[in-house]
Amino acid sequence: MLSIAELPKYESYMDSGVDWLGYLPTGWPTVPMKYLLRLVSEKVSSFGSELPYIGMENIESWSGRIRGEPSEVEGLANKFEINDILFGKLRPYLAKVTKVDFEGICSTELLVYRCRGVEAGFYRYFLSSKPFIDLVTASTYGSKMPRANSDFIGNQYLPCPSSYEQLLIAKFLDKKTSQIDEAIAIKEQQIALLKERKQIIIQKAVTQGLDPTVAMKDSGVDWIGEIPAHWELPTKMKYISSLKGRQGWQGLKAEEYRDEGPHVLSSAHFNNYIIDWDKCPRVSYERYLMDENIQLSIGDVLLMKDGANMGKLAFVDHLPGPACLNSHLLLFRSFIDDAKGEPYFYPNFMFFHMMCSEFQDFVKVNGTGATFLGISQESLGNYQVCLPPFDEQKTIVAYLGKEVDNYDQAIAQQKLQIEKLKEYKTTLINSAVTGKIRITPDMVEV
Repeated sequence: MLSIAELPKYESYMDSGVDWLGYLPTGWPTVPMKYLLRLVSEKVSSFGSELPYIGMENIESWSGRIRGEPSEVEGLANKFEINDILFGKLRPYLAKVTKVDFEGICSTELLVYRCRGVEAGFYRYFLSSKPFIDLVTASTYGSKMPRANSDFIGNQYLPCPSSYEQLLIAKFLDKKTSQIDEAIAIKEQQIALLKERKQIIIQKAVTQGLDPTVAMKDSGVDWIGEIPAHWELPTKMKYISSLKGRQGWQGLKAEEYRDEGPHVLSSAHFNNYIIDWDKCPRVSYERYLMDENIQLSIGDVLLMKDGANMGKLAFVDHLPGPACLNSHLLLFRSFIDDAKGEPYFYPNFMFFHMMCSEFQDFVKVNGTGATFLGISQESLGNYQVCLPPFDEQKTIVAYLGKEVDNYDQAIAQQKLQIEKLKEYKTTLINSAVTGKIRITPDMVEV
């Protein structure tokens, strides 16, 4: 990977006179964008159109590549031509910038720019550069869905190097960003493979144990198959675990949230099984005490029971203080086996079990609802699980804790490298389009 600090520079620089641009190579004039790129607003009906349609979702923010098959949509759309630049005008999607190599139509939330005798490739990269995106972001207006002002954008002064330099820079960035994108794609594949191997290890441990030589027996349930001979036969979840969700508090309003008091947890407050307590709203103790069924304890396993994230899990490994559930979540907590004087399941074991495809597939298959998918407590209560002896559950958890940690560290390392590649790509684009580095012909040769 090229060291940006070691790349050649221009002989001299001058103050551009534009605060956000700073210094540019001597000889690079600045010109209002509207004289370089013409805003095209050719509205057409997409109904029955034979032209491919590009939605906001089809443009990948960090690469500018068009992903997925162009879809069909009914309504008004913007028409674009080959070499036009599409620019997302909604604040969350300003970085969705691409140069199209085909004729088509797109969402009206994308601005269409057509070059006025300048190199589209160069300005596609410039419009996606961080300084420009930051400038436009600061100018967006509207509270519900802030958007860019096309007049503001058109009046911004952009650098205008010679046509030859524009072409050279565009070719250089095409080459280097493609290499970076390929490296990122390889690392994403490695992450997917690591996650798959991690899942296999968990699945095998919680459904077959750790001893590959142990005698097996038929569980009596087709989709479960064989289990270790000394494990308990399948039992329904409702016989070994409480399944609690928020029943009361139907009148709870956002204005009741406060800065202090018990935390209220929803699925928006956890990701990758980890709870971010700092993001949770708080309620009064009076509210907290209204429903003891949803007061959390360390060791509770939490499940999102409906919506797009149905099946999403979290584990309560610590509490910052009193805390309880918001709606849409269920908590699982083991009953006590009176005959043995111990819980039916070790909470971490059940947490690992619920990560498995065996459980997640059950949730998906048994979800109901035409417009809002959800799984009932009754269905979850009828889920059948095979449990090893309690001490063996602990042994399995100890083993998985180490294995999962190793995989998580490897995944985190790959993600860190991806972020570094993306940061490098951003810096490389910024440096090239503002002349912080000088691109020479030999740098674009294959």
